[in-house]
Amino acid sequence: MKKEVKKELTKDKKTEAQIEKLVKKLTLDEKISMVHAAGLFQTGAVERLGIPSLKCSDGPMGVRNEFLNDRWIPNGNNDDNVSYLASNSALASTWNPELAYQSGQVLGAEARGRGKDVILAPGINIKRGPLCGRNFEYMSEDPKLTETLAVPFIKGVQENDVAACVKHFACNVQETDRLMVDTIVDDRTLYEIYLPAFKAAVQEGGSYSIMGAYNKLMGTHCCENKELLDRILREEWGFDGAVISDWGAVHKTKEAAEVSMDVEMSVFPDFDDYKFANPLKEAIQKGEISEKVLDDKVRNILRMMFRLKMVGKQKETRKAGTYNSPAHREAILHTAEESMILLKNEKKKLPLDKKKVKKLVVIGQNAAKIHSDGGGSAEIKALYEISPLMGLKTYLGGNTEVTYLPGYYVPDKPKTFDHNWQEKSLDELENTDIGVAVRNPDETLESAKEREEAFRVEEEARKAQLEKEKQLVHEKNKHLFEQALAAAKDADEVIFVGGLNHDYDSEGFDREDMKLPYEQDILIEELLKVRKDTILTFIGGSPVEMPWREQAETILWSYYAGMETGNAFAKILFGEVNPSGKLAETFPAKYEDCVTAKNGQFGIRGSITLSEGLYYGYRYFDRERIAPAFCFGHGLSYTQFTYSNLVLKPEKGKDKEKVVKVSFTIKNTGKTAGAETAQIYIAPISPKVDRPVKELKAFTKVKLAAGKSTKVTISLSEQDFAYFDADLHTFIADAGDYEIIVGASCEDIRLKGLCTLA
Repeated sequence: MKKEVKKELTKDKKTEAQIEKLVKKLTLDEKISMVHAAGLFQTGAVERLGIPSLKCSDGPMGVRNEFLNDRWIPNGNNDDNVSYLASNSALASTWNPELAYQSGQVLGAEARGRGKDVILAPGINIKRGPLCGRNFEYMSEDPKLTETLAVPFIKGVQENDVAACVKHFACNVQETDRLMVDTIVDDRTLYEIYLPAFKAAVQEGGSYSIMGAYNKLMGTHCCENKELLDRILREEWGFDGAVISDWGAVHKTKEAAEVSMDVEMSVFPDFDDYKFANPLKEAIQKGEISEKVLDDKVRNILRMMFRLKMVGKQKETRKAGTYNSPAHREAILHTAEESMILLKNEKKKLPLDKKKVKKLVVIGQNAAKIHSDGGGSAEIKALYEISPLMGLKTYLGGNTEVTYLPGYYVPDKPKTFDHNWQEKSLDELENTDIGVAVRNPDETLESAKEREEAFRVEEEARKAQLEKEKQLVHEKNKHLFEQALAAAKDADEVIFVGGLNHDYDSEGFDREDMKLPYEQDILIEELLKVRKDTILTFIGGSPVEMPWREQAETILWSYYAGMETGNAFAKILFGEVNPSGKLAETFPAKYEDCVTAKNGQFGIRGSITLSEGLYYGYRYFDRERIAPAFCFGHGLSYTQFTYSNLVLKPEKGKDKEKVVKVSFTIKNTGKTAGAETAQIYIAPISPKVDRPVKELKAFTKVKLAAGKSTKVTISLSEQDFAYFDADLHTFIADAGDYEIIVGASCEDIRLKGLCTLA
């Protein structure tokens, strides 16, 4: 990685003067108290100078419940129920920046209403492959879509005087070996794929804070990485906010202290022993670390506090926030409605006619399951959550007989707090017998072997438990299958609600495969034999294999869509809402088609090399001409849209920048109002360097009444045509011919035109 010329920062002079006065008044102990946790979710305060503690909370799907200050045990109060927002995957499926802004507003208001200063969201890591356990927390496989939604989300959060903490910086692409895994990536891939959304979060979204990731990048932990935190984040991008570590991501005092890592957080209650606590103080007193680096951290923290109106005279004007308001629930409902994706509607089975359905059979555990309380740090204590079954029943009322059958067995895993998953997930940090690699950087070969042996034993135990569960599922399913199939024969309509849950979509581990759990595939195949017109619907956080998809007539997919999931679900199935969601990631036909399956660089310990470079997701499927089950950008509607009149007009923008103005017309030719997302891809003709077949560079979502049309105009900047030149360490837009592709998905191409960049 090479260094760019340092970007000059623009700061408020009055605020900077106030910061300098405070820094001069602070003692060493007071400064130390500000840069590390004094509780599981808060830093120390300096009451003498009116500097409060910095209070943080997870996460992207709502403000997490309150824990005791020094233990991962809920405080037991009933005042921390909150609104359950759509997951970032669901939000991305709306392709709607306005809804991203509204979601940010809701999350920021609820965080402020709960007295929080920093909300650990949004999650904007790129979905490199479908098996990452935290993919449901992230937006997309595509950097352009991710950055376009992340920016308004951040702005919505921060309007409430709450800092967004964008995570996880950077290249955090798997949960396996998450504390130590080393991500190896070339500069071009890093700058074109894994950094753009973070750069936009800083420069366009104005994010007040960034979270350093667990993993290593090119041999160095992200929270100790000078290249990542100093050269790229601070110098190249001009970031002047606070960098907060992931909980337990700081390993070495000196290395972390001497880069732009400002606040150390972790999961254990030994707060005075954190790397930025007594060890940092002692190193400064001994002259091993300059106090100046501590002063810089305090400045960054104070700057964020001033922006949040936490200090000084402006405290009286800080917004109060609120949570669980009717307006929040309404915004969450709209997001859920636009997030659900109609993958297939072959016989136009949907929408259903409410008046004609007198006997409805609903089959599948996800019809009745609650998802808000799982997934790792994304878990929340929701005020309520409407399941699909409840949504259907409340929508249909008493005139339709709704019969529910679980269909398949899901082992019950009651939640306990005697050994919290959060601490267990970072056992290597605490257990010096098997975790010397983290606590003591100078690990011996013997201790490394002990650590790996402990991991092997744990993995074998986990796999043995999974096998037991599979056997139990198999035994229970025989009877459940029989019940479901019998009921399906005697119904006006049959709706199957399956998919994944947070036993599979979760922080701390990755999925082993893309298959539906609990023998759902067997049940689906049998259902389709009995009722070929069964409406197949799914809830999950990641793509699944659908070996029966050719036999199925109707498939509806929903990510974890929040507290109003069931209401949105019913409205879409019965046509009150026209589906408009589109896939923000590729759904492969089978995992073996994915590049991570081909190169084997996923879910392994030690290090992973992103050897595929730019070619993952739709870029890989395009290049290799592999047909996915459902492509990136795919999503059907109950109406039809036509595209016409493509006009490409080269222009000069600011500072003589090359701009191409793209205009075309979209018309709703059906009989129902609906929304369409038009996607613009750029395909270079005879490129000078290796380039993907096409890349998403812009999109717009338009809502049209039946028979109406609208003209769409979008400007493509010179940057949209550029690639990253690693030798020159800059983006270059070569002169030449480019094909502009307008589509309803990356495969459903409606218009093409040629433009020349002079």
